[in-house]
Amino acid sequence: MTIGLKGPGMYIQGEGELDKLGKYVRKMGNKFLLICSPNNKKRIGDRVRFSLKNSEKTVEYYEFAGECSKVAIAEAVHLAAANGCDAIIGAGGGKAIDTAKAVGTNMGGIPVIIIPTIASNDSPCAGVAVIYNDAGVVVKALMMYRNPDLVLVDTGIIAAAPEKYLVSGMGDALSTYFEARACYRSGAKTMARGTCSTTALTLAKLCYDILLKHSAKALEAAKAHIVTSELEAVVEACVYLSGVGFECGGLAAAHAINDGFALVSQAHKASHGQKVAFGLLVQLQLEKALPEEWNTVLKYIKMVGLPSCLGDLGITDVQEDDIRNVAKAACVPTQFTKNVRADITEDEVYNAIMKVNAMGGHT
Repeated sequence: MTIGLKGPGMYIQGEGELDKLGKYVRKMGNKFLLICSPNNKKRIGDRVRFSLKNSEKTVEYYEFAGECSKVAIAEAVHLAAANGCDAIIGAGGGKAIDTAKAVGTNMGGIPVIIIPTIASNDSPCAGVAVIYNDAGVVVKALMMYRNPDLVLVDTGIIAAAPEKYLVSGMGDALSTYFEARACYRSGAKTMARGTCSTTALTLAKLCYDILLKHSAKALEAAKAHIVTSELEAVVEACVYLSGVGFECGGLAAAHAINDGFALVSQAHKASHGQKVAFGLLVQLQLEKALPEEWNTVLKYIKMVGLPSCLGDLGITDVQEDDIRNVAKAACVPTQFTKNVRADITEDEVYNAIMKVNAMGGHT
């Protein structure tokens, strides 16, 4: 049996840490390409530029338009090469971050620095970039040469963002332990090129424990736009523990079902974390989870405002064909549902989705 462990070269988290960026990247490059949206450039662009300038570094800017596509990646690569950039900074949410990862990889593995401005998912620490087409459908998962060289999380910036993004991050992180546990039991391969180790499983369990203990107060802090110890703990769980946990621990049905909902137009406005949280409930049904575990997860999901029924995902007109398409997509050989049990059928997934819809919608 082979285990694999991966993670970012350095992880820094704390209020005001963005202003120390220049110090942290002193040995990573001299001219940086900053990939972020116009809104995030307005929020943090001057701070990035000033901090780099203080360390005698310079920065160019690529305007991220919202989709991590092959076109966007190629444009950013061209801009970086034309300006002699030797390191990439990705700032924003998951898609801007993944664009930066892909650019760094396509340029031969030059250093990549990630600055999440929201804690909506666990992309920042991972060594994979998800690439979409212009319609928002996943076309490829690009593996980096290595994980990001630096992940810098300024919790002051995270706290200033709308709390809905943190809730989405909680949904993504909530599944980490249960998917890692499924992979640990089945011996499935992970993105770290091995099986789930006891270290990865322990980190994933810690992620879950932190969420249960601190999420309520962390949400209060997020709503008030202040940084507290509870917010710091939950951000660490959502960004670091979930990121390392999923890559080293493995994925299972929760993420496969999330992918399947891409086929349902009514669910297109639901975030990644929202769909993963619903997918986790489906996975627990497939695993025949004990009532105590089911009730704990469902109570948490309702407490923080994550989806517990199809209507919460925007699917108010439930069509059997749509849900069967989700189940079918979640059971293709390349998907992660098999990491729960190799012989799970489309009918089982469909029935589990409908059971969750009935049970989760009950008050």
